Amino acid sequence: MNRVVLTGRLTRDPEARYTQNGTAVTTFTLAVDKRFRREAENNGQPTADFIPIVTWNKLAEVCANNLSKGRLIAIDGRIQVRTYDAQDGTKRYVTEVVADTMEFLGPRSEGHSSGDNYQSGGYQNSGAGYGANRPTPPPAADSGGAFGPPIPDEEIPF
Repeated sequence: MNRVVLTGRLTRDPEARYTQNGTAVTTFTLAVDKRFRREAENNGQPTADFIPIVTWNKLAEVCANNLSKGRLIAIDGRIQVRTYDAQDGTKRYVTEVVADTMEFLGPRSEGHSSGDNYQSGGYQNSGAGYGANRPTPPPAADSGGAFGPPIPDEEIPF
């Protein structure tokens, strides 16, 4: 299972781009505080990991339009490792988190109420690399409410 949940602050404003076929992609870096502090090494200051985040499609547009440096958010996604050949001919490896959902955290003064939640809007971030992600249509609405049609008791596995 490849699942990541992170909470942190943006280190800079998000960078939005569009692929050749018009798919939105936004990248930013999330500073995630480490749980333990090494007070002797950092004078009691918390240390952080700086995690590169990639968002696609509608979620990318939401992030580009609503996030800015210092904003506290939570993301849910997966780790992706990809390679490319640099201009000098060496192979480079990039590890990043491809976010599927994002939630605003923190006080209202940061632009949104706590708990605002944005998902990929029915679009799934699937595929191996940037160009491989294609939107999939949202599921059809049914009369069963937010969780789908009711499941008969005989089919519940517990």
